[in-house]
Parts: sequence; structure tokens; C-alpha cells
Amino acid sequence: MRGSGAYEGKYAAAVAGYRVGPDYIEAHRAYVAVGADEDGGRVLGFYSLVLAPPELDLLFVADEAQGRGIGRLLVAHMQSEARAAGLDRVMVVSHVPAADFYHRVGAVRVGTALANPPAVPWDRPEFEFRIPSE
Repeated sequence: MRGSGAYEGKYAAAVAGYRVGPDYIEAHRAYVAVGADEDGGRVLGFYSLVLAPPELDLLFVADEAQGRGIGRLLVAHMQSEARAAGLDRVMVVSHVPAADFYHRVGAVRVGTALANPPAVPWDRPEFEFRIPSE
């Protein structure tokens, strides 16, 4: 996550010191996309779904794996998990450079999360995934 090209330069402060470890995974629903043999079985991406209040807390795809549809697969999996949990919508506060991705995968812009200095000194777009029942 901290090695992501999306968090270089001015955006580095947003993930500095952030850690996804056993305590985080124990408290949240975290899912991982692992590469096949040709990827050496490496982690290619992950996301975390918080149920109350419903939120996509994290979604990352490794720089070298972007453009391969992994982010779309993770979003589709998140929507399936949210539906199974009885949720009808999931919020996400987007990293500014990821806003176009969320729009392309069906999220609807619903607002703006105001800056929270010093860690996040810029406003961020808020999106909502509407989860249709099957």
C-alpha cells in the first residue's frame, strides 16, 4: 500500500504509518487477490469491507497489476459480499487519483469528504455503491 505509485509525492502523507496487520484484519472483512503461478503467488490487490457503517475502507491494486481487471474483480467481490451481508449501499471516500476508477465501476458521486490535516490536507470525493438485491 505504501509502495503504491498513487501515494507518491504530496499523497504520501495519507498512508504514512498506515498498517494493515493482524489487528486490522481481525476487526474488518479483508480480502486479497493473489496472483497465479506466473505472478509468483504475490498479492496483487486487496480490499476491506466495513459493515457498520457500510464502507469500502481500502482498495488497492499493485502498480504492476493495474490494467488487468483486478480492481473490477475486487469491486464485484465486494458487492457480492455486501449483498450477502444484507447491505443496500456501500460508501467509499476516494483517493483523488482513484475517483475516475470508482466512477467507471459504477459508484455514484454523493459528496465530498473535507480535508483532515495533517494526514489528508485535501478534500476527497465520496462515492456510493448501490447494491441491488438479487
